Amino acid sequence: MREFIEKMRRAGRVIDVNEPCSPEDMKVAQRAAATDKLLFFHDIGGARAVMNVTANRHALALALGIDEKNLVKKLADATFDGKIVNDGKLAMKKPDLRKIPVMHFFPKDAGKYFTAGVVFSKWDGVENASIHRMLVLDDTRVAARLVEGRHTYVMHKKALACGERLPVAMVIGAHPAVTFASCTRVPTGKELAYAAELLGGTIHVRECSNGVLVPADAEIVLEGFIGPDVTDEGPFVDITGTYDPVRRQPVIEFTGMYTKPDFIYHSILPGGDEHKVLMGCPYEPKIYRAVAGVTEVKNVVLTKGGCGYLHAVVQIKKSTQGDGKNAIMAAFAAHTSLKHVVVVDEDIDPTDPYDVEYAIATRVSGDMDIMVITGVRGSSLDPCQKEDGTNVKIGVDATMVLGHEDEFRRATW
Repeated sequence: MREFIEKMRRAGRVIDVNEPCSPEDMKVAQRAAATDKLLFFHDIGGARAVMNVTANRHALALALGIDEKNLVKKLADATFDGKIVNDGKLAMKKPDLRKIPVMHFFPKDAGKYFTAGVVFSKWDGVENASIHRMLVLDDTRVAARLVEGRHTYVMHKKALACGERLPVAMVIGAHPAVTFASCTRVPTGKELAYAAELLGGTIHVRECSNGVLVPADAEIVLEGFIGPDVTDEGPFVDITGTYDPVRRQPVIEFTGMYTKPDFIYHSILPGGDEHKVLMGCPYEPKIYRAVAGVTEVKNVVLTKGGCGYLHAVVQIKKSTQGDGKNAIMAAFAAHTSLKHVVVVDEDIDPTDPYDVEYAIATRVSGDMDIMVITGVRGSSLDPCQKEDGTNVKIGVDATMVLGHEDEFRRATW
């Protein structure tokens, strides 16, 4: 992560905050919300911390070493075959969460939350990595939000069914490629291999005493177990900027802690730009591949205005008049949490909201180009979700009518 911070600094994308700050002062969160530049706090509760590490597509492309224009296509071609090199055991000390500047973000939050901790877990020879928000309970324990049906949740249930605890390790301050890989739906157990691929082919790891592998260059590592204990977790602001409700969630008990002597803590603003990038961008290659199966796709963008998760703009090159609607259906199938999809032509920049709105204004006939799909599964984060768990989805075909392009195309010089 340090190498990436220096890359961002050379690109003029770092704001240094030298005055002392408190992790419990929500002005830190307000500061992160006011910019998409990387914020480097040199004294936050006596430690160092960063926010907005990859808060826009340019930063993500820089972190992954991919040209921004080819980002989605390149990621869609991933093979998940990077090499993992084990550098041996990682020495641990007694855990003490008070030494880490964990932040309180919004007034009604239940307390201080880890938001950028990548949880590595291992069960029955299978490894997983994913980000979970974690409410600090005391010096050694947190309550972790494990989304039902996701891999960590399933592994935890399997461990409990065998009368055992799930071994885990939380990593904070790894290279952004590791964070991105942990947010991506990959083949089972391939998160570290994918991170290695994104890093050029190889990743070095260390082994915790509970057998879990973690990136060797992490700033902070906390090892422990998820057992049978549960407690209240929430409220907490999620991707839509609204408060998620209180739930009974599992407790992680940490048994060991490693930090670099001058560690840099990483925190993600809930509902902020980095949260949206890490929620949305990992799904774009999946949608890209699905749409490529029905028409020629050029780009896919999950928009920040759509919470980085609920709205997609899909850019295609039509060869038949029905391609736009086929692209809509493919996108919905690939990412079931999508709520609205807009399909545009090659001359429309899918990253530019002005351009996309122009396409809707000039190329959409409401009676022919809008698809409304009711009674379908959507996102549990959508405040409009019905009591039975279903949502309404809308697809907008904002492409030109084939054979009549001259009537729609903008004049140029």
